Amino acid sequence: MSAIISTENVWRNFKSGDEIIHALKKVSIDIESGKLTILKGRSGSGKTTLINILGAIDLPDEGDVTFDGNKIDEMTGEERDMLRRKEMGFVFQSGGLLSNMSAYENVELGLRIAGFEPNGRKKRAEECLSLVGLAKRMNHRPGELSGGEQQRVAIARAIAHKPKVIFADEPTAALDTQMGLQVVKTFKDLVQKEGLTVVMSTHDPSMMEVADCVYTLQDGEIVNE
Repeated sequence: MSAIISTENVWRNFKSGDEIIHALKKVSIDIESGKLTILKGRSGSGKTTLINILGAIDLPDEGDVTFDGNKIDEMTGEERDMLRRKEMGFVFQSGGLLSNMSAYENVELGLRIAGFEPNGRKKRAEECLSLVGLAKRMNHRPGELSGGEQQRVAIARAIAHKPKVIFADEPTAALDTQMGLQVVKTFKDLVQKEGLTVVMSTHDPSMMEVADCVYTLQDGEIVNE
């Protein structure tokens, strides 16, 4: 397998008063295609900053980020927007579902935003909800679903437009261990059955055993354990 995303000597700095905070320091990693990669580390270690840079939401102050052979830091803002919309999917801690819409409607809306062909939206939304084990719950609204089920709807929405990479920033943080493991198992199944590439951040050690690759962050640096 080849790397779909690579970083080389990436630094990201933030200013706090007169002090410069190095959120990321000389980070060089490869994200292999068709694998589940976990970014591990305590709160404040740089996981979210790194995911934002890998996902073209933010840019590094120094270093290169390459996505599928193209340097993200050399793209225009419009090109990065298109990259996120077409080639990437995102799952966040809260799930971000619209409470007045059913699971199916949340996924279908995501397809509309991504510009997915109108004639194929219904089939694709139903297909993705089936992939995450929610075929029988697609007409339920978020308030009628468990926390784990809501996150699986968010995953269905993230994969619906057929992106190359899914980014999940602490997707299990608000869930108990059992529900969290269900969500991670969903990611693992999608990697194995659909060939998806998933990059997920977590500080939960119980999630590590399902990963194909683990990078540990400490004070903004990749460390070996």
